[in-house]
Amino acid sequence: MASTSRGSPDDDGYKRFTEDIHNVSYGSNKSDPLDEMGSRSSLSRDDIGDMDQWEMNFHEAAIFLEEGANNEKFDSHPRHPAALPAYLLVHNSWYYGFDLLFSLILLLLALVEKPSLDNFEFPVGIHSILELVALGGIGVELMLKLRWIGWRTILKHKRTMVKCVTLSIMVLEAITVLVRQSSHFRVTRALRPIFLVDTRACGGVRRYIRQILQSLPPIIDMLGLLMFFVCSYALLGYFLFSGHDSNLYFKTLEDSFVSMFVLLTTANFPDVMMPSYAISKWTAAFFISYISTVLYVLMNLMLAVVYETFTGIEKDKFRKLLLHKRQACKLAFRLLVSKQTPNHIRFKQFHGLMRYYSPKTRFRDVVLMFRQLNKSNTGQLTQEEFLDVYDSLTLKWRNKTPLDPWFSAAWPPLRTFCRAAKSLVTWRFFEHIIYILIIANGIAMFIRIMESSDSLEEGAKLFCGSWDTYLFLILFLVESILKIIGLGWSEYISSGWNIFDLSVTLLAFFGAVLLSMIPSLTVVVILRPLRLLRLFKLKKRYRDIFGTLVLLSPLMWSTGIVMMVMYYFFAIIGMELFSPYHLKNCCVNTTVEDFYKSNGTSSGIGYYYLNNFSNLLISGVTLFELTVVNNWFIVMDAYASVSSKFSRLYFMLFYLFTMVVLTIVVASVLEAFRFRIQYKQQTSKKDEELMLHEEVIVDWNSLQTQVQEVRLLESLQTDFVVGGVVAYIGRRRRTREVLQRHMYATEIKQWLEEAENEERNDINMIIEEAQINARLISA
Repeated sequence: MASTSRGSPDDDGYKRFTEDIHNVSYGSNKSDPLDEMGSRSSLSRDDIGDMDQWEMNFHEAAIFLEEGANNEKFDSHPRHPAALPAYLLVHNSWYYGFDLLFSLILLLLALVEKPSLDNFEFPVGIHSILELVALGGIGVELMLKLRWIGWRTILKHKRTMVKCVTLSIMVLEAITVLVRQSSHFRVTRALRPIFLVDTRACGGVRRYIRQILQSLPPIIDMLGLLMFFVCSYALLGYFLFSGHDSNLYFKTLEDSFVSMFVLLTTANFPDVMMPSYAISKWTAAFFISYISTVLYVLMNLMLAVVYETFTGIEKDKFRKLLLHKRQACKLAFRLLVSKQTPNHIRFKQFHGLMRYYSPKTRFRDVVLMFRQLNKSNTGQLTQEEFLDVYDSLTLKWRNKTPLDPWFSAAWPPLRTFCRAAKSLVTWRFFEHIIYILIIANGIAMFIRIMESSDSLEEGAKLFCGSWDTYLFLILFLVESILKIIGLGWSEYISSGWNIFDLSVTLLAFFGAVLLSMIPSLTVVVILRPLRLLRLFKLKKRYRDIFGTLVLLSPLMWSTGIVMMVMYYFFAIIGMELFSPYHLKNCCVNTTVEDFYKSNGTSSGIGYYYLNNFSNLLISGVTLFELTVVNNWFIVMDAYASVSSKFSRLYFMLFYLFTMVVLTIVVASVLEAFRFRIQYKQQTSKKDEELMLHEEVIVDWNSLQTQVQEVRLLESLQTDFVVGGVVAYIGRRRRTREVLQRHMYATEIKQWLEEAENEERNDINMIIEEAQINARLISA
């Protein structure tokens, strides 16, 4: 994809385009039809007609809006007709899919490369060819990007340069492996996630990684302070306890540092204290003071610092994206005005823009969007009105007072039934009845789980396959069917809770049927209790929690991918370093010997040899165990025993990486919850309804003036009343961006004023430079 790194008003490309738009010519008094346009697209050719020229203007304006929405820098914008085919090819949904596919193939190759899953290893020649094919598919984008951007611009894009260098190294390595027909020490495979992160689908992941990098300075500062205390206590512990013959944790300075670092995670507490504690009870003061300082003070202080930093970064990110979209709208606006109306956009131009930017939008919605933007009711959009086009695109329109319900044309007896269903589901006590059924279902489940059974299969069938299970599931299905019949499918799925109810009911029903067919499939018992989650909606605190989860869902998705990328990175390095070593019955005469003795015990001790790096999936499980940090030092000490003591650096670095990411995750959750609580405190229900809804009233006579093509008017007759008036309601989704626009209303006004002042200063500087150059030339 074209560069999607975060742009700002300080970018060079941004400034060049800002200068370009101030040199726009709005035509002359010549009769050339091209003069009717306010400005001509840089993608236009001289050999096309005036209507095609307008089409190119629409197309380039849509590209500007897309760059604004994707937060792409404007210096990657195509500036020549020859650059357009390459740009359109890369910015194509099919290419996005292939780019994602090739990136996933590269990642999945680790499953079939040595060390691979059992019976899954591919010959070297096959996986090398697959790697070269995937790298070639990814390289096509870089070649096409070079065609319209050029080397000079690509060199300024750090992410693109990293991708180019990584791609070159991997191609050379894959060719080397193919020629030698054997693999070598290839830690560069750990860089494969770079290509996944650079895909269009992972735009949110890139933004989240950028926020992590921006949050690093305070984290590094706190880590420096943290490590100072770890080293200081390690030094003190060495001089205090190394003389104790029974204490193996502080025999050397190295052992002392490792013990105190592990104690930072509390994984070896109180084991690390007990040998010294047995000699003198006063030694407990050393360990208590250490844990109190580093764990309860410094770690929480780091969280507070990261939270404050993250909050500022989140607001700054919103500001930059807002200003970037604003500049994209201005660039698009210049291409849509005509000579006759140099400061306004007519509906015809707006419709032309939408045909390229959002081709799937219904013509009715385009009309309503234009009306909603045109606050002045002049029939033409000013630049200030056009700046809200992104917000207008998020509106979902419906008739305020539908002319007829969906079942109005149905068979009369069926229409009567549908009308009765609608009256029932809109009855104010209907939801209360459903909640009573859900509670009764919970009581029935409790009774079933308390009944004794001869086997797990019989217990599972009693719990989620008995007659009461089917009774409640049928009642819940009837509820959903009545709502669908009475409200209509579109209105029914507009509620997330309705989708949840129908989904868990169908899953529980199919689970019960599967259990009757396959009694050993006891995992389906989890499906029946899911409907009880609906009860949490009754309490406001839980509604706030669910609302926060909805706001956090994009961030949690990005966080999950970032964690998977980090796991992949460390898993590849771990396999390259440790896959040759076997841990069964290892670590003789060490503190972790008992954990690796294969003595057939029923406890977890003795099975730690399974925590290894023999393939990608097992490595992922091992890394997850290290993330939990419970007994993580046992795995670390085992590999230090069988390989090298320096292998501890790998495990310590992994802990620090996961601690940084998870600290930022906690900070983001806290920030989102605080944001939602503040929003709820400052916004009443009425204010929220006004914020999320827009009303547009359309009369047919003004619509005829606005839309002059007969064919288009005929297509609107089903949505509007010919000769009458119709009101439509547009609804916004309750996204974080929408809430931020409401919460930061005062700051937004200030940001826009600062941006306007900066643009005026830029214009004045351009004028002054032009005047100076004119004087120099005349002199």
